[in-house]
Amino acid sequence: MDNSTDISGGYQEFAFVSEFYDSVVPYSNRQDVEFYVQIARETKGPVLELGCGTGRVLIPTAKAGIEITGLDYSSRMLEVLKVKLQAEPAEVQKRVELIQGDIRNFDLGRKFNLVTIPFRPFQHLLTVEDELACLRCIHRHLFDEGKLVFDIFNPSLTRLTDDKYLQETEEEPPFTMPDGRKVVRKNRVISRDLFNQIQDIELIYYVTYQDERKERLVDRFQMRYLFRYEVEHLLARTGFIVEAAYADFDKSPLGSKYPGELIFIAKKA
Repeated sequence: MDNSTDISGGYQEFAFVSEFYDSVVPYSNRQDVEFYVQIARETKGPVLELGCGTGRVLIPTAKAGIEITGLDYSSRMLEVLKVKLQAEPAEVQKRVELIQGDIRNFDLGRKFNLVTIPFRPFQHLLTVEDELACLRCIHRHLFDEGKLVFDIFNPSLTRLTDDKYLQETEEEPPFTMPDGRKVVRKNRVISRDLFNQIQDIELIYYVTYQDERKERLVDRFQMRYLFRYEVEHLLARTGFIVEAAYADFDKSPLGSKYPGELIFIAKKA
């Protein structure tokens, strides 16, 4: 395992990524928060969230009365989260522990009733070896019959093959930063490794300052895509039983939406 590999998706390398993260419209409107908070309520904690980022899911979980530990590879994202936590009541802050670490290799010296990986950090693991290492590490940190819940995108065959996605496309709704900068984000696929199921991706931020000066910032990273039964086999190999799989956070069954999400609830065997 190459622990020197940046598995943060640019969140560690580029300061602007963590700065803009909470303002990106698709992120701020994402419908997964209540899904994860409800599962945390059902398991009653403690919860370990891998790839906790700026606390988009972690803080609402702590506000729901659940003890939660957040682990992230990016110190930049954790610094943003720490600032946000300071604005929360003391009782919320006391429920949170933050750790900088690698989801492939961590030892927290304790166990949890629930481990979550919201919004696709698992897809920054680019080899089966790394995926298995992560899942085995999670397995060691769960109480017996504890649960792992995570989501990845369901690969769209059109997106994997259509060359239009090799150009800048899918302009997102603009957002404005507190200092008045206006930002528009686009994305494109740089290259495709169809054999290893890896895409080299750019997220391009077009920034306009109040004095009309313009800047183009690029976050380049790789993601591995996985298919449903591939994930189920990985889970079986690492001691998990799949309890449920959904196409969306409203618990729509797989196959009801395309491409939709791949959302898994797995129990430690």
